[in-house]
Amino acid sequence: MTEIRDSRPVQVGLTPVAEVRNLVKTFHCSGPWPWSPTREVPAVRGVDLAVAPGEVVALVGQSGSGKTTLSRIVLGLEEPTSGEVLLEGRRWDHRPEGKRRPQRIHYQYVPQDAMGALDPQQTALEHVEETLKVLGGLERREARERASSMLDRLGLGARFHALPREMSGGEQRRVTLARVLALEPRLVVADEPTSGLDPDRRESVLEALIGNLPPGAGCILVTHDMTEARGWCHRVLAMLAGRVIEEVDLSVAEPAHPYARILFDPWSAPVPRGPLADSGCPFRTDCSLCQGELAATCAAHVPQLLPLGDPAARHRVACYARTGATVPATVPATVPAAAPSAAAPSADPSAASPASVLSPAAS
Repeated sequence: MTEIRDSRPVQVGLTPVAEVRNLVKTFHCSGPWPWSPTREVPAVRGVDLAVAPGEVVALVGQSGSGKTTLSRIVLGLEEPTSGEVLLEGRRWDHRPEGKRRPQRIHYQYVPQDAMGALDPQQTALEHVEETLKVLGGLERREARERASSMLDRLGLGARFHALPREMSGGEQRRVTLARVLALEPRLVVADEPTSGLDPDRRESVLEALIGNLPPGAGCILVTHDMTEARGWCHRVLAMLAGRVIEEVDLSVAEPAHPYARILFDPWSAPVPRGPLADSGCPFRTDCSLCQGELAATCAAHVPQLLPLGDPAARHRVACYARTGATVPATVPATVPAAAPSAAAPSADPSAASPASVLSPAAS
């Protein structure tokens, strides 16, 4: 059990800030030669997700599991192949950008590469001020006042006139956060905002992000760091091969899926070394529970996400051994391999094996 550090109330029962329904994303990738046939690479397979006002939800899983692709689809940076995306109850996917643009101020993205997101010729203050003028429509004087106030709140009061190359990695991240938070968004999607930072810097960046979210704002945090997910998120969704294999509130329960348990406690079982299975449950070849009669079910059918224990606890697991499900899920048994990063640059890189991310402090 874990105590969540975000003290803002989660407004359960209200319209979700973000909701996705049966989301599917398939990339069509060409081969290395002009005459090579194209192939379909599924990145997200049938995901459902809802973020309540005031809630912070973590997406965790190995590289190539679909976390970044899912988060980009939520904001309309990628279009889904099928399924629906709703932001504050309004359909968001497949809308003309001209209709989405006026609303983008409310739904903001924190990129993983902070240095790449900053203009090398602009100071910290100019970055935030310009964001407020262009997206927020503020006059110069008001924009400068709000930009100065936000930078002060994030501990950058003495760095107003620093250029990106003069900042540390943590300061660069806080400038990108200041640009987003100054707009007072209702949804923030943060794609590994602490990647590459020292542990103490990670903590300060997360405190700056989540501690300064407006009241009622939701947040989706994509992370490889299980400590971040435990300490800062109300719910965790573990993804594998494009599917959510577990949804759990770590303040009231511990992960139950064998793969999710290894993510959060790599000492609990041998680290998987082999590739994912191409049929049935993708984790079955490394799963200690896939034995005896159960093995045939795990090999023939992809398990559905089902409630575990009290439905009010919002703990769902896609595992026949954990849920005791006897009726196989009516979904295709084949689970195509994840896309190589070179073939589908918009998806998560998938060159790494599960073993590469099974450290609770991996970034």
